[in-house]
Amino acid sequence: MIDPTARIDPRARLAEGVAVGAGSVIGPDVEIETGTRVGPQVVIQGPCRIGPDNHIHPFCSLGGDPQDKKYRPGTRSLLEIGTRNVIREYCNFNRGTEAGGGSTHIGDDNWFMANVHIAHDCLIGNHAVFANCASLAGHVTVEDHVVLGGFAGVRQFSRLGAHCFVSAAAMVNRDVPPYVLVFGNLAKPAGLNQVGLERYGVSAATQARLKEAYRLIYRRGLRLEQAVKQLQELAGEAPEIGRMVDFLLSSKLGIVR
Repeated sequence: MIDPTARIDPRARLAEGVAVGAGSVIGPDVEIETGTRVGPQVVIQGPCRIGPDNHIHPFCSLGGDPQDKKYRPGTRSLLEIGTRNVIREYCNFNRGTEAGGGSTHIGDDNWFMANVHIAHDCLIGNHAVFANCASLAGHVTVEDHVVLGGFAGVRQFSRLGAHCFVSAAAMVNRDVPPYVLVFGNLAKPAGLNQVGLERYGVSAATQARLKEAYRLIYRRGLRLEQAVKQLQELAGEAPEIGRMVDFLLSSKLGIVR
């Protein structure tokens, strides 16, 4: 399971059933749980915790120092990766920074295509899809079931709400509310993520309520606080509306509009 040409630091901790390909380098303070496969020519630096049943393809760099001028070399920080993630070729995930809480965290069942970059202190949920060359700056939060198209970019401290869709080559500089589709440079709203809603079995009645929520936010000419007030009156009809309200109320950057 461990290729003889792999270089594994004796201070790394690999569970039984971990596979490591030819020429890979695993540094100290790296933990990898059972069932995870590390392809050839992968570099994993610590501190880094990788859960079970992940598949890390060739030429990835995981757990490197944050690309942040404020980072002080030697400061302890962490990259955490959950379960059943697919990480394709040439992906680059950085550890966190002291200012950002010290950890970059990736959840479960995510799919990262080739050349994806996850910067320091990002928080990724579950079941997200990042197409080729999608990139996150530091401190970005990505909720569950988010999709980023190829070459999409997200500025620091932005949030991507659950089930939102960021089109290919979109440049996001604000928060994207749940269920919303955005496109362009700079990213603008273009309706709901209709395909995602149908794919995840959201009922026709709930979709209709979400369309009304979208109209209140984007089509009625209301100020955001006015839209939120009306959304709060609808929130009892569907938890999805409540999720949108909570997201809007907690936005610090403001939302794409």
